[in-house]
Amino acid sequence: MIKMIRFIVILFVFYSISTSTLASTPVSGTLKASQDCEAFVSKNKRTNPDNSKLTIGQSYSVIEANKARNPSWYRLTVPDAHPRERWVAKHCGQIDVQIGGGGNGGVGGGGGNSNDCSTAGLEDSYVLALSWQPAFCETRSGRSKPECQIDDPKSYQANNFTLHGLWPNKRECGTKYGFCGEINRKPGDFCDYPQLQLFTEIRSDLEQVMPSAAAGSCLQRHEWFKHGTCQTTLTIDEYFDVAVDLTNQFNASGMGYFMSRNIGETVTEEAFLQRIDCIHGADTHKSIELKCRNGNLVDVYIHLTDVLEKNADLIDLLNSTGRNFKSNCGGEFKIDPIGF
Repeated sequence: MIKMIRFIVILFVFYSISTSTLASTPVSGTLKASQDCEAFVSKNKRTNPDNSKLTIGQSYSVIEANKARNPSWYRLTVPDAHPRERWVAKHCGQIDVQIGGGGNGGVGGGGGNSNDCSTAGLEDSYVLALSWQPAFCETRSGRSKPECQIDDPKSYQANNFTLHGLWPNKRECGTKYGFCGEINRKPGDFCDYPQLQLFTEIRSDLEQVMPSAAAGSCLQRHEWFKHGTCQTTLTIDEYFDVAVDLTNQFNASGMGYFMSRNIGETVTEEAFLQRIDCIHGADTHKSIELKCRNGNLVDVYIHLTDVLEKNADLIDLLNSTGRNFKSNCGGEFKIDPIGF
């Protein structure tokens, strides 16, 4: 009987230690570096493949602690590291975090009211959202747009996918990850957002691939304030420069040609996806989501990795790992010509 009691006590102690000290805990907040500590991919193995270190005085977004009570390690986002999620020791900086992104129970002191779904720098992937503009203009929300009054069959938007947006995503937030800057909600009209100050060349390039920017209905403002503010590695000019470049890469790869040569026709999803895999590599179609309305292909969502850099190759960014192709098109879709 005594042996049995001792066994139960030992088992209880072991369980308490394993659950309270070994399990990591989601947190939100910041760590302001006071030391140039190494930033590890694995804190246990001390792996640091690119020799990343913290920069003294810089604040980093914290996403995890190694335990709920008195943590000794924090996992945070290091923008220049690959991968970006790194573990650093508690003594490396001033901690201001909370368990689970809000409520009570501060970890390591601080407090604050961080909202994980509107905290910049916590993205775990990106989506390049492209539209087939003629089909978008057939939708109820598109018909009134000034860019939809263009009916030139030789125009860019008549023969290429156009840029809807480049979206940092956070898995736990779904579609709610956004508005990470001073503006925290969508105004009544996109043009009610503040104007964006862009270099002339970048603005010109953006106006070609995003018809709304040229026509004056201000989609680019919404894309920056809702989505662009949630990433911390690119300036506003760099962000749109990357988005434009990725759009052009997708069209120039042969996908723009595929669409333009089949305008007015109905094509199968299989033919579209075979083209994707032929150009970008086997199984890359798993990175793709197709959105149709009334039988027309309207949107293509392309899932990308969590790190975007200027002049990056789209093929290197495609993220099909653990993903499955999605579509609501029913196996085929029509490629709508420009004009009503």
